[in-house]
Amino acid sequence: MADRQSLCVALDGSDRDWILSTARNLAGHVGWLKIGLEAFVAHGPNLVGEVADTGVRVFLDLKLHDIPATVRRASTNCAAAGAAMITIHASGGPAMIEAATEGVRAGSAGVSTQVVAVTVLTSLDQTTLNEIGWNQRPEQLAGRLALLARDGGVDGVVSSAHEAAVIRRLCGDRFVIVTPGIRPAQSDADDQRRVVTPAEAIQAGSNILVIGRPITRSPHPIQAVESILEEMGSQA
Repeated sequence: MADRQSLCVALDGSDRDWILSTARNLAGHVGWLKIGLEAFVAHGPNLVGEVADTGVRVFLDLKLHDIPATVRRASTNCAAAGAAMITIHASGGPAMIEAATEGVRAGSAGVSTQVVAVTVLTSLDQTTLNEIGWNQRPEQLAGRLALLARDGGVDGVVSSAHEAAVIRRLCGDRFVIVTPGIRPAQSDADDQRRVVTPAEAIQAGSNILVIGRPITRSPHPIQAVESILEEMGSQA
């Protein structure tokens, strides 16, 4: 069976009671719990501490993208709230990336907060990238942004498993690759366009898999977790 520390469950929603009850239910079964923009806007930094109090590390996924000074201060606040990992956009550029790493060092309270940079969102396919004006294949763009992020001092990136092998080759074995857009076999893709199974993501080189609805919407979330861990372990 795969290491539970490689599994992150996305607590995507606005209902505080549901978020906290789900967090408590999953504590001890997974390595990470993700708080995203929806929950953070609804309930603020206190929610980060409340989820962290369950004993599970919090992945605060706000995808910071602003001028360097603003990102530096926001990163400090994220770390001070209790986040063990935060996201920024690699496309913010070198100065912003460096500012984020400086910010978390200033805000970390007894724990080291990791910074991972988003490369290409899993909701974007080639057609959408062309519409935006990024006329590169997803793996080319993700690789370029990953190198930019690595050189800026981040701990890793957020990337589809479709680009994980390229990033692993470019950035080395110690670079963290966090992969959303994971759907167990026979699950719906929902609003993700570039999805893979847990086994495929592990095989591609991803370290941490982010999975939400297949677990949180399951009538038996713990059983869903165990099934996914077993699927991950088939390629570990």
